[in-house]
Amino acid sequence: MAISSVGIGSGVLTSDLIDKLASAEREPTEKRLEVRTEKAETKLSDFGRIKSAVSDLRLSARTLASADALGAVKGESTSDAVALSAGAAAKPGSYQIEVSKLATAQSLASGSFADKDTTPVGAGTLQIKVGDKLTNVTIDSSSNTLAGMAKAINDSGSGANAAVLFNGTGYQLVISSKQTGLENAVSITATDSDGNSADASGLSQFNFNGTNANMTETMPGQDAAFRINGLALTRPTNSIDDVIAGSTLSLTDVTTAPATVTIKADTEKATERMQDFVDKYNALKEIINEVTAFNASSGEKGSLLGNSAVRAIAADMRSVIGNMVPGLEKANVRSLAEVGVSTNSTTGLLEFNSSKFSEKLKAYPEDVAGLFSDQGRTTDASVAYSSASINTKVGSYGINVTQMATKGAYTGASPLAASTVIDADNGVFSISVDGKNSTPITLTAGNYTPAELITEIQKQLDANTGLQSGGVAAKATLGPGGEILLSSNVFGKNSSLDITAVGANTAASLGLSVGAGIAGLDVEGTINGKKAVGDGQFLRSEEGDSSGLRVQITGGTTGDRGNVSYIEGVGDQMVDSINNMLSAKGSLSVAIDGFNKEIGQIKEDKQKLDLRIESLTARLVKQFASADSLVSRLNNTGDFLTAQLKAMAPGNND
Repeated sequence: MAISSVGIGSGVLTSDLIDKLASAEREPTEKRLEVRTEKAETKLSDFGRIKSAVSDLRLSARTLASADALGAVKGESTSDAVALSAGAAAKPGSYQIEVSKLATAQSLASGSFADKDTTPVGAGTLQIKVGDKLTNVTIDSSSNTLAGMAKAINDSGSGANAAVLFNGTGYQLVISSKQTGLENAVSITATDSDGNSADASGLSQFNFNGTNANMTETMPGQDAAFRINGLALTRPTNSIDDVIAGSTLSLTDVTTAPATVTIKADTEKATERMQDFVDKYNALKEIINEVTAFNASSGEKGSLLGNSAVRAIAADMRSVIGNMVPGLEKANVRSLAEVGVSTNSTTGLLEFNSSKFSEKLKAYPEDVAGLFSDQGRTTDASVAYSSASINTKVGSYGINVTQMATKGAYTGASPLAASTVIDADNGVFSISVDGKNSTPITLTAGNYTPAELITEIQKQLDANTGLQSGGVAAKATLGPGGEILLSSNVFGKNSSLDITAVGANTAASLGLSVGAGIAGLDVEGTINGKKAVGDGQFLRSEEGDSSGLRVQITGGTTGDRGNVSYIEGVGDQMVDSINNMLSAKGSLSVAIDGFNKEIGQIKEDKQKLDLRIESLTARLVKQFASADSLVSRLNNTGDFLTAQLKAMAPGNND
């Protein structure tokens, strides 16, 4: 703060002197605050690095904690004719596959025409049936050429594709099913505008049904035929996902020799995930080592040496990595050390023996996967662990069932006859499943045994558009007395199946009358001795150490159903530990907040210093101005006295 008017009177008490005095007052405090700022910002920066590394480790730990992280499998085949894709639910195994037929889509061809877009081919309606789907396609003046008909069919959504092909001398209409298999065969019935729908002219020339076959079947629709370990099977498609659990077979050719397909542990992917976890842990540990280092010879030390938060973070990490997983005491693998993960005693970094890890993973895949993820193990084969919550404590808890879950169901009033004729009077009925209404269910006319009739009912239930749009499904079975038993596909109190409409003779022939069935029940019981909440087959604890634990009761009877043991693996423990660190009151968050507050306080101290120096400067200006004025007056007085004395001196009286 330069004060230009100070010192005029004295020439001594200048503004430069005030600036020097103010600077002398400011300098030691300012340097001290700058040092504090630098240290706090360095510590805050280092905590930022730790936080970033901790977040990276959490992501890797969360990947390991997922149920399929280390249980990854892959499919292999010895033949190009068969491929196997293994999903997360697939279990290791080996199968012999023989393919005798591939599934094909039926294809039909018309007679030959001179052109595709000029010659009229007829008018009327084509009823195209693909499988159970019926579609009416109108052919009129806008579409009565081969090209026009092909477009009309393709735009109809019938489940068939149409194309016009040039055979070298003329044009033919080719109609093919969009899907392979016998069940997706194409049937075409013409209603010809010329009044004769049975001849071979006009639109009738495109008939292909049980009565008239004016088109030529160039490729029959057929199912894939194959054997798995000697068991003969057929499927309407070459992509088969319902034979080997969790896997999809893809058939591309007929085999000349059996193909061997194998599902085995994908140790490479699992090893990559494990290596990533080790790398992320080591990256964090290296930062901690750096910021807490001390060089005895030079005296240099890391910015966070002795910091309690860093010590707590390091201790938590070591605890998760080094301890045996509670609940795995009797397992084949119980700690990271047993799967090839060890700690360097000098640096604290992890060392990973991938060969040992792969060896253990191949030998004990479920135990190795369980080492990292949370899991539940039950002693009753009909009780399955479902899930747990952040409130669930590691431990073993007893389960007791007092009521089994049931499905909503309707039971026919009388047993089916040995032979039942289905017609328009008894083959139509409607149902409501879980509150959703079906469209009318129409059984195909015919003579059925009880087993055949149940199969036909199930077929129509599966195809019912009302049930499909409502997102519900029903199952038809024979009851213990030979009666029709219809049930919802879900368990619980919201499960129901009611008959809402029947034909004139449905009650007499099928035992089905309009009325409500019996609603389903939720499972009831206790977990850890306390009442649990039932939801369908699921029982969930809401009290005590087992709070949040959820199990599924899939069968059995009421009474004691053994125990469920909840185990939290290394991955889950690490995620929980890091979540605690990063929570609002966690050690890492509290430390970062502390340094941010310290930097904020230093800024306030700097502002206070500025105000204090400003006040000091103002005070010095005032004092210097007063002193300068006094000196000026004294100088004036001195000059006056000097002049008077000179006047009084001898020789001045001439």
